[in-house]
Amino acid sequence: MAEYVVRPIGVVRSVLKDPADAPKQGALTGQEAEIVVDPAYLPALEGLDRGRGKIIVICWMHRADRGRMKVHPQGQEELPERGVFSTRSPHRPNPVSLHTVTLLSIDRNVLRVRGMEAIDGTPVIDIKSHSPELDG
Repeated sequence: MAEYVVRPIGVVRSVLKDPADAPKQGALTGQEAEIVVDPAYLPALEGLDRGRGKIIVICWMHRADRGRMKVHPQGQEELPERGVFSTRSPHRPNPVSLHTVTLLSIDRNVLRVRGMEAIDGTPVIDIKSHSPELDG
């Protein structure tokens, strides 16, 4: 199979330093973080504004175990293991994560968001506007 190169466009800045500290589902928390976008991508942020409410942030879970094929759902050891494709575990062959977050503010290349469970230093690989009609 062909390989593809993914280049980060930015990085998450968060008080969460260790994966064990991260909430299981950031959208269910009030956890705030910053997305620091590389200044080279400033033109790509045009039109993104706080008034849109939510955005989708796509990250590369750089500390995930890419060789793991089964996990206990939500880390609950009492539950039987399942294949990673049937869970939201960060441990998977291509550890891409989707975060639907509330955009609180934009200051040049820094986006302040709420509902982000990614840890400090997590590479951001894309940002998309959220559309309730299309995204559910």
